[in-house]
Amino acid sequence: MTFTILIDTPDKEGLVYEISSIILKTGFNIEKNDEFVDKEHNHFFMRTIIKKEHNISKNNLYQSLSQKLPKESNIRIFEDTKKSIVILCTKEPHCLGDILIKNNIGELNVDIKAVISNHENLRELVEKFNIPYFHISHKINGAEHLIIQKCKELNPSFIILAKYMQILSPTFVEAFHQKIINIHHSFLPAFIGANPYKQAYDRGVKIIGATSHFVTNELDCGPIICQDIMQVNHTYSWKDMQKAGKTIERVVLAKAIDLAIENRIFIHKNKTIIF
Repeated sequence: MTFTILIDTPDKEGLVYEISSIILKTGFNIEKNDEFVDKEHNHFFMRTIIKKEHNISKNNLYQSLSQKLPKESNIRIFEDTKKSIVILCTKEPHCLGDILIKNNIGELNVDIKAVISNHENLRELVEKFNIPYFHISHKINGAEHLIIQKCKELNPSFIILAKYMQILSPTFVEAFHQKIINIHHSFLPAFIGANPYKQAYDRGVKIIGATSHFVTNELDCGPIICQDIMQVNHTYSWKDMQKAGKTIERVVLAKAIDLAIENRIFIHKNKTIIF
């Protein structure tokens, strides 16, 4: 059985040796190791792939690490098992369709528990992949509460906002702390409101892109997972920009999901450290 250990802790000398020694003494073999020190905040991050040859409990390893490392340390040990997601969407199909296809052909190693939408538009697409589709209209009383209940029932590793055009309340965000991943367009300068691509075109922007991030109570300001951009010029119509932007959104969101399900992300303050 293979496990991934994620440790972040106040930095001190000898941490790699100390952690590695504990891993080996508890009967595990180290297959890969990465570490990073945030010198500004004196904080240490380590991602280690380990394997056990015999019937050894990961609980013993966790206890041993907890006893030796500082009290403020965060220690997570993940078994090498398939993670699950629930996807929230509205009407735009490009990110949702990309996730469904990639998962169907084995490029994403996830169990898609369900798709939840505040519209019926994408039901036919989703059901072609034999995935449950739940329509919960934003117009009904208690809609968000119903979505929270359904997500808790499905108990996914992560909730993916595939162009879900509703603002989540603090109650929702708190219920799934550091488990909600969003995608949105990114421009320099930034444009908000209706039809951002038309606004960008009218301003003659030269760069368009997309950002995937964890959701926090501050709108579109959570820890960034990944981003991408492309150059555009005066020959692009706003519809050309929109088409190119959707392509970037698909790529960036799929990359963010990959990083999350492979246990490669640390969240520290409002930033991510990614191995």
